[in-house]
Amino acid sequence: MQSETARLPGQPVLAHHFSTLDAQKSAASLGMWLFLATELLLFAGFFCCYTVYRFLFPETWEVAAGTLDWTLGAANTVVLITSSFTAALAVDFAKQGKNKVVAGLLGFTIACAAIFLVIKAFEWGHKIEVGTLPGIHFSNTDPALQLPAMPLFFTVYFGATGLHVVHVIIGATALGFMFVRALKKDFGPKHYVGLENVVLLWHVVDLVWIFLFPLLYFI
Repeated sequence: MQSETARLPGQPVLAHHFSTLDAQKSAASLGMWLFLATELLLFAGFFCCYTVYRFLFPETWEVAAGTLDWTLGAANTVVLITSSFTAALAVDFAKQGKNKVVAGLLGFTIACAAIFLVIKAFEWGHKIEVGTLPGIHFSNTDPALQLPAMPLFFTVYFGATGLHVVHVIIGATALGFMFVRALKKDFGPKHYVGLENVVLLWHVVDLVWIFLFPLLYFI
């Protein structure tokens, strides 16, 4: 059996508790899908809160959504969709053993994540500056925003987007580890499952934003 220290670049190691590489790959993929299911359930809680309060306070939700800068949200949507495309390409090239191309694509994907975070920071900064941070810091005096449950909308907004930002940071960090592995020429036709699973996580992070964007900014 091939040991961890003797593994050649681009070649997988068969763990002692698996009988074949296919079984090991299937277990890793299944584990990732189960983890992603729990992540979707986590965000489903925010979507349920949004739906209930949107039904209870339709006027408040409409006015509050109008205060969000949809151009920044749209820019972040384009950034994340682009990053998903380059991440998917990275997996394809990893299967071909083209680690240099994989590193370049992952570097671009991580840069997109950084752009997303910068844009979101500008957006949050403005919202905090005008006094829409929920809780005791909610101090907006705009008469148009003095509606019932207005702080509640921004609680959902900051909560959902804040949780999403945490996942963007986690996903970008995981992609960073894959970037280092690509530089070490660690991927090949039989050794790409780790990258594939991380990219699956990144796709889910992007998918959640694709739902959050229209719900918070338009509907």
